[in-house]
Amino acid sequence: MKPETCVPPALPCPPRGRTLVLGCGKASAAMARAVEEHWPDARNQAPDHPLSGLVVTRYRHAVPCRRIEIVEAGHPHPDASGLAAAREMLRLVHGLGEDDLVLALISGGGSSLLPCPAPGLTLADEQALNRLLVDSGASIGEMNCVRKHVSAIKGGRLARAAWPARVLSLVISDVPGDTASDVASGPTLADPTTVADALAVIGRHRLGVPKHVLTHLQETPKPGDPQMARAGYRIVARAQDALDAAAAKARAAGMEAVVLGDAVEGEARDVAREHAAFAKDLAARRRAGGPPCVILSGGETTVTVTGKGRGGRNAEYALALALALDGAPDIHAFAADTDGIDGTEDNAGAVIAPDTLTRARALGLDAQAHLADNDAYGLFEALGDLVVTGPTLTNVNDFRAILVA
Repeated sequence: MKPETCVPPALPCPPRGRTLVLGCGKASAAMARAVEEHWPDARNQAPDHPLSGLVVTRYRHAVPCRRIEIVEAGHPHPDASGLAAAREMLRLVHGLGEDDLVLALISGGGSSLLPCPAPGLTLADEQALNRLLVDSGASIGEMNCVRKHVSAIKGGRLARAAWPARVLSLVISDVPGDTASDVASGPTLADPTTVADALAVIGRHRLGVPKHVLTHLQETPKPGDPQMARAGYRIVARAQDALDAAAAKARAAGMEAVVLGDAVEGEARDVAREHAAFAKDLAARRRAGGPPCVILSGGETTVTVTGKGRGGRNAEYALALALALDGAPDIHAFAADTDGIDGTEDNAGAVIAPDTLTRARALGLDAQAHLADNDAYGLFEALGDLVVTGPTLTNVNDFRAILVA
């Protein structure tokens, strides 16, 4: 699932014209380097296959490239650097011809990294809307539906601006169901959602969006639009790949593996309670003997923020899981985002053990109060149980493992 392994097999043949590489997401810089290293002229810079481009990634996620410019910008909250990159991409595709190729490198996080307000709106409007969405408990599909309809670049608009050039998107999917047009809000793919869909999301989650923003929602290029006819995609990595690899490792180590699926959604604490019940039932049935079992799941849970604490969805899931397990013996768990960043914090997630709540109480920490305040980070930081990896330069969403020993 690393870009250096999943991108090269998906590279297209060079076009007759030029190749313009554009990208957004936490993995996009590593994807760009993989393109450079495996493009036909990688060794001799032959003029037959000219290559240039621009990708935007999260701060601290850049890697050195020679011909593709790497820009760092804000995530999960958009900033001016991302706006400048988006505008430059729209400028770069202007004037491309039928013989040219736009190679789009798309991965999770691109929605925030590529802000470009629709006419009549400002970056401040897009930033405010993004904060409402992030804290709302809306699913990633719902959030990206709204984002597409307030943008001048998302929801296929970048591909339409590049017409008549061919557009091929290489996608590392971080969305449940692997709907490519949802990854990074699909700047290069036709969008089946409508303004009415976006308004329904806003109403369902009572987002309190200002009236002037609502009046500037705009329709996106739809499937069947002639200017989208040359836009295609290839998914090069997905959550199921991570689960399959983990299950194979577990079985090779003599464990059993139960995969609950790669598209688990819902409030993090609700999902945690369901998984805890499943794990305890499995443990009860296995007390007569048998090898250890690992319960694996992927997807993207959500958190409706009502407190003032720190902590992403994986840390919140882990804390809620610990509370639901209530010290059940021989059950350990790990929950982390595969990109190394759990929400806005510096950790990927957290680990729990049968003694998690006991150790918390020994430090004077009330685990239930931390959960109520959305402060899972604070509790796990005090316990030394945060998982800190730094940027992994890939992103196939969340990964959860519960070991029933």
